[in-house]
Amino acid sequence: MFWVVLVVRVLVGLPFFALGLIHFLPVQMPAPTDLPERAMTFAGALGASGYMNVVKALELVGGALVLSGRLVPLGLVLLGPVVVNIALWDLLLIGKPGPGVVFVFLCALLIWAYRSHFAPVFAVKPKIG
Repeated sequence: MFWVVLVVRVLVGLPFFALGLIHFLPVQMPAPTDLPERAMTFAGALGASGYMNVVKALELVGGALVLSGRLVPLGLVLLGPVVVNIALWDLLLIGKPGPGVVFVFLCALLIWAYRSHFAPVFAVKPKIG
């Protein structure tokens, strides 16, 4: 199980860390040209608002934590909303399953592997303090 979790951690952490880092470096990546109009409009709004800077910072930090093996549950908490939004982008704006759906599955595997750390989240009557 250790090796499976390690491979999944690398498959999740490395792309998010690398793409988050590339966003903040002076590297130009070509923009896709075959996106539907609604996806282009949405992407333009996200970019113009500065929202993507926050998303990429979360990707960078979350990816680094998952990749390093230290504070993996925290990394998954940071990457979770990003992964869900990527899956929704694929399904609702692009119109077909894409990498976001794969990342949701991989993150779900990691959450299951670290389920003892997430168990308190599902407490029915949590105690304060």
